[in-house]
Amino acid sequence: MKNSPDFLRLNPVFAVLSAPDLDEAARLASTRSYSKGEKVILYGEVWPYLFLVESGEVEEVKESGEGRVLRLASFGAGDLFWGLAFFHADAAMPVTLVAREDSLLHLWSRESILPLLLRNGSASWELSRLMAERMQRASEILEGLAFQPVAGRLARFLLENFETAGDSAISRHLTLDEMAAHIGTTREMVCRALYSFSDKKLIEVTRTEFVLTDREGLARMVERG
Repeated sequence: MKNSPDFLRLNPVFAVLSAPDLDEAARLASTRSYSKGEKVILYGEVWPYLFLVESGEVEEVKESGEGRVLRLASFGAGDLFWGLAFFHADAAMPVTLVAREDSLLHLWSRESILPLLLRNGSASWELSRLMAERMQRASEILEGLAFQPVAGRLARFLLENFETAGDSAISRHLTLDEMAAHIGTTREMVCRALYSFSDKKLIEVTRTEFVLTDREGLARMVERG
């Protein structure tokens, strides 16, 4: 069955296309579903594809030789991602992509979608803007890992989660290992920092949630980094 072009409008790169080009892009896409935990792309693969997430969430992870995992970014509905080989032939993937939950993706090979992008300057411009945003985000992650202590990185992570939840309490849905992967450290360091925050009365740690008790104090932990 032919794909509907409606899903393409979720992303600015495709939203600027004319109706005929939207129809063509939809026709060229292949659709694939991934189960939670399934690998989408493996580190080291040569993968010349572009994909758009229609539903679910895909996570970008980097693993060290010692088995430590760093979660770099996640992509949800409307987000676009590409393999390095989409732009540079034979370039291997520097990360692994994993479906964080059941996900539906629309994929295009480089050879199928490139002619359409090349003849649509507005779409190419939006793709360039998106790449610039990703580079800025990567720079922020590297800066945090290089110059901010673990306590500051964890404080920032918690504050972002409190802000996203819009509440002074967030559930402990992430394990210590998962939290460590988000900020580039070990579970032992996360555990130590959490209870240091608790001792300083910045947060309250219960079996089921983290409760924010001193937002300004936690923010100062970020600034000290």
